[in-house]
Amino acid sequence: MTTHAERYAAAQAAARHPRSTAFAASQRFELDPFQVEACQTLEAGRSVLVAAPTGAGKTIVGEFAIHLAMQTPHDKAFYTTPMKALSNQKFRELVDVYGADRVGLLTGDVNINGSARVVVMTTEVLRNMLYTGSDALRGLRYVIMDEVHYLADRFRGPVWEEVILHLAEDVRLVALSATVSNAEEFGDWLDTVRGDTDVIVSETRPVPLEQHVLVRGDLLPLFDDRAGAATAQVNQELFRIRSSAGSRHDGNRRARQYRSGRHAGRQSQPPSRGGGRTLRPSQAHRIERMDRPDVVRLLERAHLLPAIFFIFSRVGCDAAVQQVRRAGIRLTSHEERTEIREIVTDRTRSLQDEDLDVLGFWQWRDDLERGVAAHHAGLLPAFKDVVEELFQRKLVKAVFATETLALGINMPARTVVLEKMEKFNGEARVAITSGEYTQLTGRAGRRGIDIEGHAVVQWSEGMDPQAVAALASRRTYPLNSSFRPTYNMAVNLLGRFGRSRAREILESSFAQFQADRAVVGLARKVKEAEASMEGYLGPMQCEHGDFLEYAGMRRELSDLEKKNRRDTGGSRSTHDKRIRQIQGLRTRMQRHGCHGCPEREVHARWAERYFRLKRETDRIRRQIQTRTGTVARTFDRVIDVLQVVGYLEGEEEALTLTDAGRTMRRIYGERDLLVAESLRRELWRSLDAPSLAAMASCLVYEPRRDEQNAGERGMPRGAFRIAYDATTRLWDELDTIENDFSLPRTEPLAPGLASAMHSWCRGGALERVLTDADMSAGDFVRWAKQTIDLLDQLSIVSEDDELARTARRALDGVRRGIVAYSAV
Repeated sequence: MTTHAERYAAAQAAARHPRSTAFAASQRFELDPFQVEACQTLEAGRSVLVAAPTGAGKTIVGEFAIHLAMQTPHDKAFYTTPMKALSNQKFRELVDVYGADRVGLLTGDVNINGSARVVVMTTEVLRNMLYTGSDALRGLRYVIMDEVHYLADRFRGPVWEEVILHLAEDVRLVALSATVSNAEEFGDWLDTVRGDTDVIVSETRPVPLEQHVLVRGDLLPLFDDRAGAATAQVNQELFRIRSSAGSRHDGNRRARQYRSGRHAGRQSQPPSRGGGRTLRPSQAHRIERMDRPDVVRLLERAHLLPAIFFIFSRVGCDAAVQQVRRAGIRLTSHEERTEIREIVTDRTRSLQDEDLDVLGFWQWRDDLERGVAAHHAGLLPAFKDVVEELFQRKLVKAVFATETLALGINMPARTVVLEKMEKFNGEARVAITSGEYTQLTGRAGRRGIDIEGHAVVQWSEGMDPQAVAALASRRTYPLNSSFRPTYNMAVNLLGRFGRSRAREILESSFAQFQADRAVVGLARKVKEAEASMEGYLGPMQCEHGDFLEYAGMRRELSDLEKKNRRDTGGSRSTHDKRIRQIQGLRTRMQRHGCHGCPEREVHARWAERYFRLKRETDRIRRQIQTRTGTVARTFDRVIDVLQVVGYLEGEEEALTLTDAGRTMRRIYGERDLLVAESLRRELWRSLDAPSLAAMASCLVYEPRRDEQNAGERGMPRGAFRIAYDATTRLWDELDTIENDFSLPRTEPLAPGLASAMHSWCRGGALERVLTDADMSAGDFVRWAKQTIDLLDQLSIVSEDDELARTARRALDGVRRGIVAYSAV
């Protein structure tokens, strides 16, 4: 029951913030304090950065910004996400609220109602709109940047900073981030470049998370709650298990006894709080991992489904589903199976019958009806959409997923299971970070459904409970900029602002902000060192002369003598010259007034400290010089390259874009200069539509590490091969220029998908194309859509009308069948 004072305070708040109060009252659940504060910030006309755990409800703040825009005629709100899947999901949610006529979607390959007052889009689309001065920007008042911590992504992260730097001053920004350890730093930068920006951080999960370790058939708590929440001590039973598992004597005999059934394990119990049962001696020396079907059964008995099993391998995800199927597990009722089949039929009716067998449709549908599914990037987008919908409807109970599922898609579960605490990063197996652990386990606990979520780590040989506890305790990770100037960025900035203003903009980036912040700390170290060095000068004072000068000669002599001792294989003349230098220094030292000082060695010890600190200080000064203006210096090198290849003309502040430079403004991608220069030199003029599609795939495709040198075998011949060889020679030419100006090299062409894309554009059958590509349907669709994006750019920017028409025909040829299918 509320007191009079509480009711009075609530009334006062409602009077000050009528819109946010009314919005909060319309929600299904009471808003948390951080959500209320963020909404009030927006109502007051300020931008806001919200950093909160996964599942905490950050997006409600973005939805309030949309609500504010809809209260004023002609105002607009853009909702940006890092991935098309997230954009599609948010689009559907907003259509349910505002209706299809007032909500649009722009993801590069999909354009639905782009002039609507509320538009959901990928961040790249908004960046392109800003550079082209799109009419759709008129009336824009709010931009919501969901998953803004994605700006740390090495490849796509810079786009976030470009958008933030180029939005009009009167646009309010709503930045939604996972909990990062330097949210205040990021907020300070936003405040610098966007104006008034409040930073609101919440580390409270709306649904508490219980941490468990699965040891054979038991879910043991990771932390011992009996020790009190403040101490969060690791469950000592886990240390005892680790210790006993390390004792190998007689282990093989006991393992055989266990497997033969002489020591049958007790039936699994639901998770307990504090402590846990002790393993019997027969089990202590060898702890075998539970099979996946057994883990699913355990969670079902403990009422911990639905669950997401994170497996850091696509093959592992598919294998897990097969194991569960072979075990005969069925997690659904007859009514649920009927509903699943109806949804699957409705959502996949656009797929062609001849493709269903190729896609493994029937087995996939049967798995769904059992209540299990895989979710990874190799899955057809249409299939992933169905898995997500069925999981949200609580019809699918167990999903085996790669970590991509943790990137913002709305699929909360009651339980998250981590099979391993390490993953392959492309080069080696590495332990997952605290940030990754937080993102993965953040899916556990459904707001309004669960009173608590559960994170389960499976025991593995050599596991350190303390290390797992450290990951579970640290819920933050740093947000570091990946911003770097590109050729496209350079011509757009120069075309709009000129060189000086462009440099100023780049020096305003978060990358430079972070570098400068680091420089501040380094400069403080230099200042402190200089004060210490000044203090050392006192004890060095010598009435016989300048001891600092004398100490300098001593150091020089010492260095020369060391070189002389090391350089035993040098020439006779070099050796004689060094001997003369040494003798000359000794003579000068003997003549110096300080040489005869009775306190000489006392002074010398202080001088040694002085020079040691001076050497370190000089090193820090050099470090400062390399960090200050790093982004602008890279920009200058990019400008130099563009001048050499003829995309800019003039000098310094009078630089202007040539025709080629103006074409470059509308070409986006990792190989932007290579594409622009290929167009200028007309290298692709003789290509037909399938060959141009194959060439575009060579410019967007990123091969797996194990196929870096594969792909040229089986490439299309004739005109394509001639154009490919010419483009490769051009790449080599540009690579040499970039190397001369100390710029990171552009990746060479990757022909691994050329044959398959050529065949697909000609109308080839899906089964043959996937065999040629040696990839899953989901991967092929992803690369095909990136190929379409580039073909679309070529059709727009090419000054050769015939090439533009060919690009459009190629685009239409690629966008068919499973590539054309969209579950929006």
